[in-house]
Amino acid sequence: MSKVKGMTGGRMADRLAEGARALPRTLGEGLRAAPGILRADLWTMRRDPLPRMRWLGRLPHGHVVLFAVLMAWLSMAQFQEPARPGTAQDPVPLIGLVVLEALAVQLALTRPIPAWWLSTAMLLVTALEGDGRLPEYVLYPWNYGQIALHTVVLLLLALRVRPRIAAEALILTLLVGTVIAALATRPHADGMDEAFVSFTTAVVVGAALRGRRVARRRLVEQEELTAEERARRTLLEERNRIARELHDVVAHHMSVISIQAQVAPHLAENPSDDLKENLAGIRQNAVEALAELRRVLGVLRSEDALADGARHAPQPTLDRLDELVGTVRGTGITILTDVTGERRPLPPGVELSAFRIVQEALSNVMRHAPGAQARVELGYQRRGLTVRIVNTTPDRPAPPSPGAGHGLLGMRERAAMLGGELTTGPTPDGGYEVTAVLPTHHPDPSTAATETAEDSV
Repeated sequence: MSKVKGMTGGRMADRLAEGARALPRTLGEGLRAAPGILRADLWTMRRDPLPRMRWLGRLPHGHVVLFAVLMAWLSMAQFQEPARPGTAQDPVPLIGLVVLEALAVQLALTRPIPAWWLSTAMLLVTALEGDGRLPEYVLYPWNYGQIALHTVVLLLLALRVRPRIAAEALILTLLVGTVIAALATRPHADGMDEAFVSFTTAVVVGAALRGRRVARRRLVEQEELTAEERARRTLLEERNRIARELHDVVAHHMSVISIQAQVAPHLAENPSDDLKENLAGIRQNAVEALAELRRVLGVLRSEDALADGARHAPQPTLDRLDELVGTVRGTGITILTDVTGERRPLPPGVELSAFRIVQEALSNVMRHAPGAQARVELGYQRRGLTVRIVNTTPDRPAPPSPGAGHGLLGMRERAAMLGGELTTGPTPDGGYEVTAVLPTHHPDPSTAATETAEDSV
């Protein structure tokens, strides 16, 4: 046991020794990389306009200019105080430097980093010029006006750049003030405390506002991506639902093909072996297609929470339109129906899609147009079916609808699946209209021109 403890202690000592040796290397690498980082961060003339914010984005530039003028006037007034005994009273150079520092505030509205360089340089030069010349009651190395001007520059800088760059500018500014105070002939530098508090507060506030703005922008971008993903998921869900419904239609036809292929040899007298073989192949292909359909349907229906009886219920057709209209009338809505043309059986896909479009449109009337009257029109043409559902103006506001519905999307998908068209929109009297044109067949490209010519004749 003691041997194990000795080995463990030795490993810990080795790791501590490795860490101690790595620390100087890390510090050395950091110090060597610091000039390059500072040059990349702070040595630029890049233009960076003031961002649009709730309060700062509407701040007129004239207000900033007025503030700079007032602070420059305050700073000049302090430089014009009576000089200390034995010094020359010539405040003109200092006043010119303060004017340049005020111009740095205006420059910070568009180019914050060059403005910070200009303001810092003016702080350095004015401190060197005023050393030993200003009265004892004037703050040194910077007076209140200079501190206020550079505070605004740091604030405008922190609003635009990353927090690391703002922290670098703050540290360099305080380092300049510390070096000046250490080399000054005055016995104490009483302006560093005010400068440290004011400069640090400006950088912290500016970085916080920038972080809030960046977070809000990222949130908006994420909401846009979420909305796009929700729309995409809604589309896929609706297509899955349509595929589940159409499975029964396709499966019915495949079953009929299989049965007919099985029965056909018994209906012919002395069928040849080739005919029997072809019919057997047709039946085998139909059976395999049915099996594939059932497997696909199992995947599509695996996410449903419906009961087995509801899953395998027969799909509705237009024969059940009267039943649907009667159910909706039971909720208190007045519905009129109108059928034009010769009513006839349509392809199962068209029947199912037409019924679902009417069903969804009436559901939308119940949800979004309370108290309105509705009218359902079916127009049978030689090459298709026109379905029109229109409602009048509702007599009261509709209650808020929870979540995003799939109604219009589903109707549009059903019409597009059949090669038809769907148009929706408000009516002139304040109601709403849904019109779907569903073709009963898709003409082949080779026969499309012939059919068009026949229709024109």
